[in-house]
Amino acid sequence: MFGSPPQGGSLTSYLLPLVIIAVVLVLRNSRPRPLKIERLWVLPVIYMALLVSSLSAAPPPVTPVGIGLLVLGAVVGGAIGWQRARFTRIDIHPETHELSSRSSPIGMLFIFGVLVLRYGARDLLAGQAASLHLPIVAISDAFVVLAIVMLSAQRLEIWRRATQMLADAKGPPRHDIVS
Repeated sequence: MFGSPPQGGSLTSYLLPLVIIAVVLVLRNSRPRPLKIERLWVLPVIYMALLVSSLSAAPPPVTPVGIGLLVLGAVVGGAIGWQRARFTRIDIHPETHELSSRSSPIGMLFIFGVLVLRYGARDLLAGQAASLHLPIVAISDAFVVLAIVMLSAQRLEIWRRATQMLADAKGPPRHDIVS
């Protein structure tokens, strides 16, 4: 299912990165963190700039298969990011209107499952690239696109939900105030 362990490595060393990622995710996302919706755009812009820079420095093969893999990576990344954002709990303080976010346990299991599938698919596709007639560069670029679009879609959906919650909490503007 996940391909074979790397040459000279044991199953433990193969799965160790996944265990470390899982522990970091659980520790990082188990407590509420302040949510600053005005800053949600910063990381996606930086990552997109790095992606564009990377793809322009070493362009992927411009073939229907290469472009198809990039588009597939973007579509899958967008869907995963949107779903991951749906699992994020957003709370608003009723008096101060400060926002906080926390991943649900289901959300953490979801992203861990995505990481396991991505890790296994990457190894499987890299090992079978020649027999599938897929350029290895396009495969690795598609996984980079998937990760960056996933992050961007997640932040966009969180921003959309948090902005709506904030507008609902503040209520409609009052026009009956006379100075």
